[in-house]
Amino acid sequence: MDRKKLVLLLAALVIAAGTAFIARSMFAGSSSPQAVAAVGAPAEPTGPRVLVANRSLPVGTIITQDAIGFQAWPTELVQDAYFIDGEADVTQLLGTVVRYPITAGEPVTQGGLVAPGDRGFLAAALGPGMRAVTVPVNANTAVAGFVFPGDRIDLMMTHDANGLKATETILRNLRVLATDQSTSQATVEGQTAVRTFSTVTLEVTPKIAEKIAVAQTVGTLSLSLRSIADNASDLERALASGDIKIPDDATPEEEERLLARARAMPSDTASSYVTGADVSRFAIRTAVQAAPQGNTAAPSGPAQPVRAEGAVMPAAPAVPSGPTVRVMRGQQSTSVSAGKSGGVQTNTAQTTIIGERD
Repeated sequence: MDRKKLVLLLAALVIAAGTAFIARSMFAGSSSPQAVAAVGAPAEPTGPRVLVANRSLPVGTIITQDAIGFQAWPTELVQDAYFIDGEADVTQLLGTVVRYPITAGEPVTQGGLVAPGDRGFLAAALGPGMRAVTVPVNANTAVAGFVFPGDRIDLMMTHDANGLKATETILRNLRVLATDQSTSQATVEGQTAVRTFSTVTLEVTPKIAEKIAVAQTVGTLSLSLRSIADNASDLERALASGDIKIPDDATPEEEERLLARARAMPSDTASSYVTGADVSRFAIRTAVQAAPQGNTAAPSGPAQPVRAEGAVMPAAPAVPSGPTVRVMRGQQSTSVSAGKSGGVQTNTAQTTIIGERD
């Protein structure tokens, strides 16, 4: 091999080695940051702590202690409308109402809440298509004051129907908007203060509002406090029966929104009742007098009482037919049918017949 070819071969080897070294350095430099980013934990924001929603807060939600909380936020993303930890008093926000929808983890802004006394506060507290009605109550009919804004109740009506005492659960799952003129829970030394009130404002549909207006004229209304777990069980029954249908192509967000609306919807179906005869065996029920066949007119006269379960009703006296005689037994007299013959037979020695025909 001549000298010229040997020099060219050595030059090619040097160039190949240099190219391989440069390529290795390039690949190593580009992969090392990715490895560090994959292994290292994401850096937490070091900015101030701002007030955010702990869960999804739809329009009309009454702010409670568990609905909001502070979270660290990047300094460059903090806006003037945010509530900053150390500058805002969270206790002043309890009882306010959400004006615009707030997703979980989203900062709560000052314009997104309506405080009691502000213009349009109660209208903002109502859900779409809902109405607000006020019901008079007292300590006995309002669970001794253990009902607070945001709770859900059933509404019972007690009335006298033609002498029959009855109580009916006419409405279910009604949201309490306010007690008297307060939409927040009063606290004393960090504890919820229980107080009595004379009125309660409820969120209802237009049809249910009409029923409540009529029910107040029929009888006395009472509140029955619902358990938080009842909403989940009622929703499961409604889904199983097909009363609530969710489209097959619904996204998880749409499905959650439909379920939340179903949980919050009041109900005027599946009412139950109890009468006095269900409580006491001495109470009576009213009997419905059947009209004679061929006569569609309503029966005249007051309804006659019938025997309640377990109670003994006195037998009605028999009306004598035909000739009668008055019989004396001691100091008591009794009219007895004499039959066709007009005679009376008796085995009692003290029986005295006053007359054969009366």
